[in-house]
Amino acid sequence: MSRIHPTASIDASAIVADTAIVGPWSVVGPNVTLGENVELKSHVVVQQDTAIGDNTVVHPFALVGGDPQHLGYKGETVRLEIGQNNIIREHSTLNRGTPQGTGVTRLGNNCLLMTGAHIGHDCVVGDNVTMANNATLGGHAQVGDKVFLGGLCAVHQNGRVGHGAIVGGLAAVTRDVIPYGSAWGNHARLRGLNIIGLKRKGYGKDQLRRLLAFYRDLFEGEGEFAARLAAVGETYGDLPEVVEILDFINNGAKRPLCLPNAE
Repeated sequence: MSRIHPTASIDASAIVADTAIVGPWSVVGPNVTLGENVELKSHVVVQQDTAIGDNTVVHPFALVGGDPQHLGYKGETVRLEIGQNNIIREHSTLNRGTPQGTGVTRLGNNCLLMTGAHIGHDCVVGDNVTMANNATLGGHAQVGDKVFLGGLCAVHQNGRVGHGAIVGGLAAVTRDVIPYGSAWGNHARLRGLNIIGLKRKGYGKDQLRRLLAFYRDLFEGEGEFAARLAAVGETYGDLPEVVEILDFINNGAKRPLCLPNAE
């Protein structure tokens, strides 16, 4: 049987799993679904039209499923979907989508949102993502799996951060960060590959050596960038990570690409 504190407020349309916990002074609004073993600590607000997956824990004073911060929003039905096994710490804010976008904001599985993190409307965040304190995603941002976003960094609206990338603290990310990239500074510049992350993933010396050679040829080689982009595909196209990076560069961009000399 679900454990709902007597001071909590649960809308009649909400679906709360039998194993869920809703703590003191928490609010669960209309059309909210709380999965198995979800725990809302005290003073959590799940505003409306939100699904929270199994085993997710939300800490005090977080606002989940809030209205999109968009002047075009006029009260239409839009959603927030949160996966399983997430930790959402104090004062984090996750907004629903907009009719002008996809209508849905999505957070994957096994993510850690530290204190004050913000996920804006229509964002798509992958699995195993860490957002450090006060990291911020503008509307429509896309973040791949296994990304680390440093404290107080901000990703521009429609910006993308690729799979396995790391963004340093305080970085203003106005350009897309390639998969496995390492970007930091204000404004953020691409500083290399996320070598620590790749090593933790089990990459050996030979793989790292070839990935670093690819990076140098693409971003530090001679000639026009377009010509280098074509050349590295021929030379390193047998590496799946290179294919992923090239696909990221060639498809889906709405922002410029973050480069070593980007301002």
